[in-house]
Amino acid sequence: MAFKLIDLPYPDTELEPAISAETLSYHHGKHHQAYIDKTNKAIEGTDHADKSLEEVVAAARGSDQGLFNNAAQSWNHGFYWHSLTGKESAASGELKSMIDAAFGSITELKSKLAERGAGHFASGWVWLAEKDGKLTIEETHDGDTLADQGYNPLLVIDLWEHAYYLDHQNARPKYLDAVLDNKLNWSFASENLARGECWKYPG
Repeated sequence: MAFKLIDLPYPDTELEPAISAETLSYHHGKHHQAYIDKTNKAIEGTDHADKSLEEVVAAARGSDQGLFNNAAQSWNHGFYWHSLTGKESAASGELKSMIDAAFGSITELKSKLAERGAGHFASGWVWLAEKDGKLTIEETHDGDTLADQGYNPLLVIDLWEHAYYLDHQNARPKYLDAVLDNKLNWSFASENLARGECWKYPG
C-alpha cells in the first residue's frame, strides 16, 4: 500500500499572514511530498508494504533510521496541517477544563508553548499531548514523533526552519506568536482528546 500526500484541509491562503501560501507550496508540496515518496520507496516489496504509517514508524524505530525519519516526518506533517486552521477556533468543554487544570489558562498554555518552542535547540516539534488523563507539553527533536510512544497528541507546531523562514526569516518566536495567536485548531485537539487514542494518518 503506497501512502499518499494528504490534501491541505484548507485553502493555501487561509493561514496568512502567519504562514503564507508560498511557504505551504514548498512545505506541503515539496517537503511533505518528498517524505512520502521516500517512505514509499523504502517499503516497496518489503514486509512493511501493507502496514499503516503508524505501524511503519513503530517498526522502523531503532532499527532503520532512514525509514523511520521519512515515515515519522510524513506522519508529523499530516498531523501538523490539521493542527492549524484559519477559522475561528477556541478550546472548550473537557479540553478547556483540562488545560485550566494543567496550565492555569489557555493564555498560560500558549505562553509555555511559545517558550518551549523558542527554546528548542535546532529542528523539531513542540506538542500538546495527553497521557494518563493529563495534558503535557512535549518536544521531539529532528524527525522524531509521538505517534508510537504511548501519547495521545492533540496539537503540534513544526519548529523546522522551512516551516517559517520565507515568512519570518530566522525569527522563530515571531512565527510561534503568529500561530499561537489564532491559528491553532482547537476543534481538532478536542476531537483527538475525545477519541482517546492517537490520530491515524489517512489512507
